[in-house]
Amino acid sequence: MCGIALIVSGIRIETSWLPLDSTSSTRKTEKLLFSFDDLKAALRRRGPDSVCAKKLILQSEENLISSFSDDGVSSSERDNADDIHTAKLHFFGAALQLRGIQPLIQPLVDTSGNILVYNGEIFGGFHLESDCNDTEFLMRTLGECCSCASCSAGLCVECGKSSVVGVLSTIKGPWAIIYWQDSSRTLWFGRDGFGRRSLLVHWPTEDDSTFLLSSVSPVSPVQQATEDEIRNGIGCLSYWEELPCGIYSLHVDVSKSGGYLVAEVKMHEYANCMLTELIKWDRISVEPSSEDLKTCCHKLSRGQRSIYQASSESVPNETDSVQSAVPVSAHILLDALKESVLRRTSLYTIYQAVISGIRQEEFVPVAILFSGGLDSMILAALLDKCLDPHYEIDLLNVSFDGHLAPDRQSAKAGLNELRRVAPSRKWRLVEIDADLSDLVFETSHVVSLINPANTYMDLNIGIALWLASGGDGWVSDANTSDNDDNHVRTKYKSNAKILLVGSGADEQCAGYGRHRTSYRRGSWLGLHEEMRLDMQRIWRRNLGRDDRCIADNGKEARFPFLDEDVIRLLLNIPLWEVANLDQPIGIGDKKILREVAKLLGLYEAAVLPKRAIQFGSRIARESNRKNFGSNRAANQASAGSVRISSKSNFC
Repeated sequence: MCGIALIVSGIRIETSWLPLDSTSSTRKTEKLLFSFDDLKAALRRRGPDSVCAKKLILQSEENLISSFSDDGVSSSERDNADDIHTAKLHFFGAALQLRGIQPLIQPLVDTSGNILVYNGEIFGGFHLESDCNDTEFLMRTLGECCSCASCSAGLCVECGKSSVVGVLSTIKGPWAIIYWQDSSRTLWFGRDGFGRRSLLVHWPTEDDSTFLLSSVSPVSPVQQATEDEIRNGIGCLSYWEELPCGIYSLHVDVSKSGGYLVAEVKMHEYANCMLTELIKWDRISVEPSSEDLKTCCHKLSRGQRSIYQASSESVPNETDSVQSAVPVSAHILLDALKESVLRRTSLYTIYQAVISGIRQEEFVPVAILFSGGLDSMILAALLDKCLDPHYEIDLLNVSFDGHLAPDRQSAKAGLNELRRVAPSRKWRLVEIDADLSDLVFETSHVVSLINPANTYMDLNIGIALWLASGGDGWVSDANTSDNDDNHVRTKYKSNAKILLVGSGADEQCAGYGRHRTSYRRGSWLGLHEEMRLDMQRIWRRNLGRDDRCIADNGKEARFPFLDEDVIRLLLNIPLWEVANLDQPIGIGDKKILREVAKLLGLYEAAVLPKRAIQFGSRIARESNRKNFGSNRAANQASAGSVRISSKSNFC
């Protein structure tokens, strides 16, 4: 993982083709003031192993462009670096190295003058050896691409080489990239089709012509807004935007009239038809026939009877009847999810253990953001099957109400169930307790992390994720499967750098209350459209924010439910086998995942209702009391959607 950024000045960038409401050159934003050091500090928190910067200078002379790296600029060229024929590109990279056996410092610069900063993981599409660093691999692969700045096909029709668009479209896994191709004088940037890695953009505007890309904002506009701006609502405007998923290019040229440097932003379609189909999110079978529903309900009733039998100690052999009652589609999904977890946990080395001085037997490579709910329980059970048995697994659970929070109670119950299905594994429940009134500095910091998200709901989720991923909590001395809250707890901080997160499960399997509402209003087609809307906006509403909050602790979030193969499989399964919202809560919602849980022996988790982290941890309740006076007042004000616009809430 890496924190990446780019600052471009001196190029007149044409963005008229972009959506007018967000990128018009006449749009004004509040001036966001930060230094290079501020940006480096924000990126370093994401990539604590190394931080570096490279400066590229472009100069135009007689309609030709010359490029010089920071180290290759003469004193006379430095003197001319501010004239109208000169542009500066500042690349920043801060690495958290999880793959490879040698230290790697970004930005990477090859012998051809190409520059790469990359934040991502290659889990498929290309074959990488287990000791290979994917950033180095990508640099070599991109260096072999054609130099046609306008080539958008997978292969260049002129030279037969792979194109940059073709290479990026082939990657399976999360990524965000900034790449300078020197031979074509083209800047490439973008993020994967589902936005699993954050990349913010500031398009040039009337009052700020600088073009910026960054994994995270160094500061928040709310914190720098004046009292007048807050009063007039200007402080709510965002300097940054989430870069829409896609591949973009900036081909730098010389203006025919003035000789200054110009560029036009172009967006390229992914050159992978299977990926574009996933992004469209069209399901093969949406509306069932009456016979389909009759068969589905019959299987459901058989499965429910088997659960009650299998959970009874007096009928120890009924697990086989549960397995046989579960539809074939759930068996196939279980295999796909297991493979997804394996991809995300097997391609690591002990590099992190070596550089941090942790003995291998004490090293915890992977942890889970753990509520004890359906999604995190499935991930935990699958991780047990994929991870070397001598490693412990940290289960990170955050609470703003001690042992009374619903997520803390379900986490303890989930721990007992995991001990039952995987008794040889060493599980460690890390209890992260927080008091919102004590988190003044931390809250202000998270405001900048969630930016450009700016509602109290975003802030509540962001704080909970930030604290949980930090892994700084307590572990109980209890080694038995009881729920006694009087056990002695000792301080503990998880050193796991890879965190499995359940994002994408609710969107794909109808886990939200709005899905039930859409089903009531529009039946199966209405449900499908609502789920598709969720998947097509998950990059904007969830993943960028979550990536920034988790990565700020020097941890990398990985999303097994958002694996390309898992998404494709779920779209190939009839909707009525994925969810049946005629059934009660805890049965029909995320039906197929509940069946997967049964196959894993997680019978208690299989019937748990959906509970969002802000409610399960009780941060929403505490935030409502702090910012609105009471839960009732907050509900009347629709607190979750209220924008954060006053500094007095944090200072």
